[in-house]
Amino acid sequence: IMSPPVFQVFEHFFCCYFAYEWTIRFLAFKKKRDSLRDFWFVFDSLLVWTMILETWIMSFVFLAAMGNSSGGMGDASILRVARLLRLTRMARM
Repeated sequence: IMSPPVFQVFEHFFCCYFAYEWTIRFLAFKKKRDSLRDFWFVFDSLLVWTMILETWIMSFVFLAAMGNSSGGMGDASILRVARLLRLTRMARM
């Protein structure tokens, strides 16, 4: 919330990109129930939804609760570690 605008723009860009990728992967399953059997899809689903939670929902809640003088995200860095794990998995491919 308090970061420079360029970082916010890229954060929203990556959130949109990964949500789009997740949607395409979900639509690729003939039987949507099979997506629950694919461990990597479930893991990516968790990461995408936590990224959406962190980027859009928590930001909105912080802005609504405290105005523009938010004190930061605190322990949200664990979500970034999970995203780094996803990126290392993609790098191995």
